[in-house]
Amino acid sequence: MPQATATITNVAQAFEVIKEMNLYGFEWSLDYRSHGRTALKMILEGQMRGYIDDYLEELDIRAGVDRRNGSYSRHLLTELGDIELQVPRTRHYSGLKVVRAYARRAPHIDRMILACFVLGVSTRKVAEALLPVLGERISASTVSRVGKQLDEVVEAFHRRPLANRYRVLVFDGVVMARKTGAGAIRRPVLVALGIRPDGKKEIIDFRLAPGESTIAWEAFLNDLYRRGLTGKNVKLIVVDGGGGLLAALPLVYPQIPLQRCWAHKIRNVLNKAKKRDQKPMKLDLHRIMYATNRTQARKAARSFADRWHEIYPKAVKSLRDDLDDLLAFLKFKKHSWRKATRTTNAIERRFREVRRRTRPMGVFSDRTSVDRILFAVFTYENKQQGIATPFLLTQNS
Repeated sequence: MPQATATITNVAQAFEVIKEMNLYGFEWSLDYRSHGRTALKMILEGQMRGYIDDYLEELDIRAGVDRRNGSYSRHLLTELGDIELQVPRTRHYSGLKVVRAYARRAPHIDRMILACFVLGVSTRKVAEALLPVLGERISASTVSRVGKQLDEVVEAFHRRPLANRYRVLVFDGVVMARKTGAGAIRRPVLVALGIRPDGKKEIIDFRLAPGESTIAWEAFLNDLYRRGLTGKNVKLIVVDGGGGLLAALPLVYPQIPLQRCWAHKIRNVLNKAKKRDQKPMKLDLHRIMYATNRTQARKAARSFADRWHEIYPKAVKSLRDDLDDLLAFLKFKKHSWRKATRTTNAIERRFREVRRRTRPMGVFSDRTSVDRILFAVFTYENKQQGIATPFLLTQNS
């Protein structure tokens, strides 16, 4: 029975063959990268010549005027290494369209470089990190150009229109360290999280700010509002109790009820008590937080005040002053919504992931590197919730 043969005519087929040979344990020779690059070079250059031939033939039929104008060199970085292509051209046209609209690197290589960025690898170390995979070092200028693509994606994320698709909004801040000429400084990142009617939690946006002042929070909230997050259909806003945020919210979202975070309040109240009394005091606070309705919650709050007022008047005052805002979550009947809104845990959990990912990196070299890693972590968390963030990469660089 004669053996069937297949002619490889394009890059996709070539890589498919490579994958199949790897899958079935094919023993590659030591110089397979060189042979692979040669084969891909022949395929691509042949397709470009054919592309120019077709263009000139069609132009001749239409009585157009153009002629060949030699060729020029262009590098394409693939998983087999760098391929130097001779790109044929005419006076008005180029065959480079064959390699995906002027792409100088295969798209999956860009993805690998971008992955290094979002994992916190410095521009200088990306080339070293990918050396075992690609078989050769990538130039610093190539890495830098790809980094700019990621920066454009992050900037587009910060500018994108927003929709009123949330039932609850959660606002909080996380502190990051950044290098400056005067040494490392710590700056907060202001973060907005939305809980959708189906319960999915989405990081809406974030902003590196000079502080958590009223001015900083108001600027962030106003930007969200201008882009479409007007608060329509939002039933509750959950916050940790920072003074700047509390002062800014009525200026932008004055009609939306406020829920103070129970986790922050419990820590604040317990800090006013001696260690030996903190455990029973915490149990009393839990009786308020886990009450089935407002009436039971207020009854438990009165019991708390009766028991602890004489010993810890400041602790009782701290609870009493914010009690209305601590019980706002009881407006929800379902346990799942009460659990999701009585604390800022949804956003705190994402902060823990940020800290886990950034701890090995120490401090960031600049504001851009902070934006990159936060974008990576937050969009990954959104993806885990089934919420996709556009991650568009141009291939024109």
